[in-house]
Amino acid sequence: MAICVRSHWTWGRERGKDGYTMPQLLAKKRTSPLKQAQLATKVKLTSTAKQLNALEQQTLRAIIEADKYDYVVNDVFETKNAEKTVFIDAEEIPRPDTSWYHPVMDNLTAIKTIKNNTGTVLLTAAQERVIFTQFNYCRFKVCQLKAEVGNKPVGITKARTMLDWHRKAEAYRDQIAQTNLALVLAMAKRTRMSEVDFGDLVSEGNMALLRAVDKFDVARGFKFSTYACRAILKAFSRSGVKLSKYRQLFPTDFDPKLERSNYMEKKRASHEDDCVDEISTIMDENRAELTDIEQEVIEHRFALGQVREQNPEASPLTLEQVGRIIGVTKERVRQIQNKALDKIRSSLEQGYLD
Repeated sequence: MAICVRSHWTWGRERGKDGYTMPQLLAKKRTSPLKQAQLATKVKLTSTAKQLNALEQQTLRAIIEADKYDYVVNDVFETKNAEKTVFIDAEEIPRPDTSWYHPVMDNLTAIKTIKNNTGTVLLTAAQERVIFTQFNYCRFKVCQLKAEVGNKPVGITKARTMLDWHRKAEAYRDQIAQTNLALVLAMAKRTRMSEVDFGDLVSEGNMALLRAVDKFDVARGFKFSTYACRAILKAFSRSGVKLSKYRQLFPTDFDPKLERSNYMEKKRASHEDDCVDEISTIMDENRAELTDIEQEVIEHRFALGQVREQNPEASPLTLEQVGRIIGVTKERVRQIQNKALDKIRSSLEQGYLD
């Protein structure tokens, strides 16, 4: 049997059908799939487009690399003067005041919020048609620019134009969502789901509201609230189902054994009570052999002994107050106090040793 032997020179120079030599193919295979995906989706910017700041570049990359940047189709978008029709000739939509929005407050109810909030804006069907058309036209322009760019490097002009249209789309999206925040609270109050935290419920409703803004087709003639209510209630239902499944997998009830033990706190409190009783006994029997002035200072400073007997509600006095009573400075009171405490401490320790 003949064995074909190739030199390493031939093996390195021959190219396959794809135009690569064997060493090049091996080098290519060593690149991980994740690295290949990152290289494939990397957005290329021209030297002028790199003048954008870091946040703008990050936003631009997210727009171009996104799998979907949807918009609802409208016949107006393809007309000659579409931009003039959508923005200039359209009615100005009032912006809502959302300073009232505090969904996790205990005393907040959806009905009171809607009645008392003067900043709430209720859009008519015509106004909803205007703002949703503006929102989707902005996203339509972004998709157009994204298709024009393709895999080519993005220039500064198209980059700034794309970012401008994206910012406008996000602004209209926020305005629509803020206008309908009270709708989420109303649905959350109506939903009987005691096992779900109210804050989590409102959060799920807000996410459903944003998804409804992206998917709503105003050309069908319905009000947005009709579509959004159904989307929000479905989100609440899904949240309840997820929670019930979680509790089936991890059923737990209140178990006192799982609570954090307060044994050390109780023991420390009991020890402090015993020390207080022992110190009171030392003071009453004068085991520490305190002088009259030392005993008077301790009684006034800590409201013990005769001071407590005369006035059970007596409070400890400051060094300056005790000094005025016995006629010395507060520094001298502090020295007397420290000396008396050393005697009491020695007596207390001696009692425990005995």
